[in-house]
Amino acid sequence: MTATIGPTTPRGARRPRGARRTAVAWLFLAPFALVFLLYTAIPTVAALGFSLTDLRGTDLRHPLAVNFTGIQNYLRLLEDPSFLRDMLNTVLFVAVGVPLTMGIGFALALVLNSGIRRLRGTFRTVFFAPVVTNVVAVAMIWQYAFNANGTVNKVLGAVGFAGPNWLDDTHLAMPVVIALGVWRNFGIAMVLFLAGLQAVPHDVYEAASLDGAGRWRQLRHITLPLLMPTTLMVSVLLTVFYLQVFDEPYLLTDGGPLGSTESVALYTYHQFGVGEFGVSSAASFVMLLLVTLVSIVQFRMLRPRT
Repeated sequence: MTATIGPTTPRGARRPRGARRTAVAWLFLAPFALVFLLYTAIPTVAALGFSLTDLRGTDLRHPLAVNFTGIQNYLRLLEDPSFLRDMLNTVLFVAVGVPLTMGIGFALALVLNSGIRRLRGTFRTVFFAPVVTNVVAVAMIWQYAFNANGTVNKVLGAVGFAGPNWLDDTHLAMPVVIALGVWRNFGIAMVLFLAGLQAVPHDVYEAASLDGAGRWRQLRHITLPLLMPTTLMVSVLLTVFYLQVFDEPYLLTDGGPLGSTESVALYTYHQFGVGEFGVSSAASFVMLLLVTLVSIVQFRMLRPRT
């Protein structure tokens, strides 16, 4: 005979405990799910629907009377010289802003990791301060500094140069806007690179030094390869930011002069402001597609290879 040792628990008795755990998990998840549903999922689906119609500001009283136009708004964007110009402006933001921000952030991270021993925390706080500074206040200061009679031109005048009207020049306004974006974001790159550098084992550098590798060879063959995951993350974050850049051109120039600093995000805002809701929604999805494609390319190019 087979003896049964101890009481047996019915199989169905475990289900109420699992059900309670599931219910508690959904209870904790419910606030985020509700916020995500109301402020992300539903607006995204609605915007996609708007992009396929001729919805305008005058149609808000009768939203069901709009016409389905398919991809007509997207074709209209491709034929709009202003949108194409803004696409080029956005590409310029990314092509110039991302390398500059990453370069400055990486250089400062190297200095803080190896070159500065005292007051390292103070310097790190100072360099990160632009990230948390109110962008509206900063933009007002930059507007004054780069005015025709501003601080920058006064400094140039003191050394014998006549300063231009930076923000009203179609060739000089863009560098000023990009400089503000770089100034605001190099702190993020610096902190992330510094975290990556501090994660590299010191034993690796000591072994390389014993083998006769100098600072440059250590940087090229040890630091940069081991920082590839961090580089990928910083590159993607900054690229997404510059592809969606809005605050800097809006607050400094409002896209001017003559649209020379208008980005795709600012174009979307302006179209929404004049009541072109369908075109604005289409432009936002074009920007989403651009961000997705660029991110995929970056992951394929910069991901660590085994």
